[in-house]
Amino acid sequence: MTGDLPRHSVSVTGVVVREDGRVLAIQRADDGRWVPPGGVLELDETPQQGVAREVMEETGIVVEPGRLVGVYKNMRLGVVSLAILCRPVGGEAHPTDEATRVAWLDPAEAVAVMPEARAVRVTDALRDDGPFLRSHDGTRLL
Repeated sequence: MTGDLPRHSVSVTGVVVREDGRVLAIQRADDGRWVPPGGVLELDETPQQGVAREVMEETGIVVEPGRLVGVYKNMRLGVVSLAILCRPVGGEAHPTDEATRVAWLDPAEAVAVMPEARAVRVTDALRDDGPFLRSHDGTRLL
């Protein structure tokens, strides 16, 4: 009967910050919302490998993963996302199948355009007192 038990999905979020302090953001193709890049962690990859893959797939930017920023659980969907601070090391930002727009935003701009549940990952990444544990409903913190 274990097949009937609720399952969690594990995702990664890349909070990519350039030397000038600008943050990488995408406008999602599926719902139009601005968010940091990320997605589902594959079974055969580490969180660092997964975040590097997701950022590259969604933006064209090659990153070097750094420290864990926080763990964020979407209580409605059962998705747990590991947010990782990343440094860009190559590539060229461009739209993809998953991102209609890719931009380097000032942190205040990023927070202004992102849903609270995603914006907090950016503000948490810019702090030194994490990692943080937060829960949300997909849009707002709980």
